[in-house]
Amino acid sequence: MICKDNIGFKKLEVAINEVEDKEMAIIPILHKAQEIFGYLPEEVQQFIAEKMGIPIGRIYGIVTFYNFFSTNPKGKHQISVCTGTACYVRGAQKVLDEIKKELGIDVGQTTEDGLFSLDCLRCIGACGLAPVMMIDSDVHGKLEKEQVKEILSFYRSQEQ
Repeated sequence: MICKDNIGFKKLEVAINEVEDKEMAIIPILHKAQEIFGYLPEEVQQFIAEKMGIPIGRIYGIVTFYNFFSTNPKGKHQISVCTGTACYVRGAQKVLDEIKKELGIDVGQTTEDGLFSLDCLRCIGACGLAPVMMIDSDVHGKLEKEQVKEILSFYRSQEQ
């Protein structure tokens, strides 16, 4: 639960107050809120709805419709495994299964330590490197499941 006295709510309120056309600013405000809080939990959505005079159902509908908004906390490192055709036929599912096993999470989840979040995407446009995963903005291509542990270890070591 996020405390409403949190400085993030104050920043968000300033951003909301700066927009004239509240109806046209819903998505930019949601982006700003996600930038501030890292995700859009129910209390943040409710705050936005109240301050903008928009029904909570409308805010929730937008948040759940667009996949760039998240209602769950994200890890420090975002892992995205490409499951497009080229990656899939070259073993993306085996790589994904290995990541899930190593991290103990499923797609759409975050590790308990908050270090990694796991998602899939349909194509990143690096088909020649298939199968591919991205960790943050780093592209890892021509993957085999045996490489997963070493790659994850690298990102873990960066935190020490």
